[in-house]
Parts: sequence; structure tokens; C-alpha cells
Amino acid sequence: MKISPQKRSVILEDRFGLKTASYLSAGTAGLPHDISERLRSARVQAVSKRKITTTQTAGAVVHSGGSAALTWGSGEGLSWWSRIGSVLPLIALVAGLLVINSFQSDNRTQELAEVDAALLTDDLPPAAFADPGFVQFLKTGSQPASPQ
Repeated sequence: MKISPQKRSVILEDRFGLKTASYLSAGTAGLPHDISERLRSARVQAVSKRKITTTQTAGAVVHSGGSAALTWGSGEGLSWWSRIGSVLPLIALVAGLLVINSFQSDNRTQELAEVDAALLTDDLPPAAFADPGFVQFLKTGSQPASPQ
């Protein structure tokens, strides 16, 4: 059985609190009655003021957020202008991504057209570029020997 880290933390805190309380209780056995009563009342006050943490659900987090984008469907009576204002950045983002995509595809198409034009207008036939010997020739950078 696996225990979540949060639950384990709570268990360890409780154990520490119990050990501390037992040490404090053991130390008060030899004290006068009025001092032990003051310590007991202080302990009761401390326990009553103990901060109890509860896990919040997503709905509670959304309601405490206060942002129009987070609370759109929560029925808090948002006006139409605030709803439009919360959706407008999303629309701008999508439009920007579409424009960037269009520019990128246009640039890619233009680059491919330039490569095709260079291949077609070159002195070598396009089949030469597919020849493994020609690729090796380009890699070595050697020039053909001139006849003497």
C-alpha cells in the first residue's frame, strides 16, 4: 500500500505532536498545581488554534482565483464584455499561430523552389546528384585531373 507524500507528512506531523505532548506531560508531573494548570490551559489554547489544512478541490481554487478566465462558467454574473475580454487573448493567440504557420510554409515553399530552379538550371543533369560516385566526388572536393 502506497501512502501519498501529503498523507505521510500529516502522519509524521501527528506523531511529532504526540511525542512532544507526552514529553511535556511527563515534565509537568513534578511542578506545582498552579503552573501545571496554566500549562494545561496554554496547551488547550494551542490545540484549539491549530491550523487544520484541508485539501481544496479545483472548484474551490477557481472560486478563490477571481480571474474572469478562470470563473467563466461559475455563474458569478460576469458581463458580456468581461467574457469577451477573457476569450479575446485566446483568439489573438490562435490567429497569431495561423499567421506564423502560413509564413513558415511560404518560406519553405520558396526555399524548395530555389533549390529546384538551381538544379534545373545547372550544367549537370539532376540524375548526377543521385549518383553515389558524384556524391563522393563532392565530399572529397577533388577536381578532375586535366589531361596533359
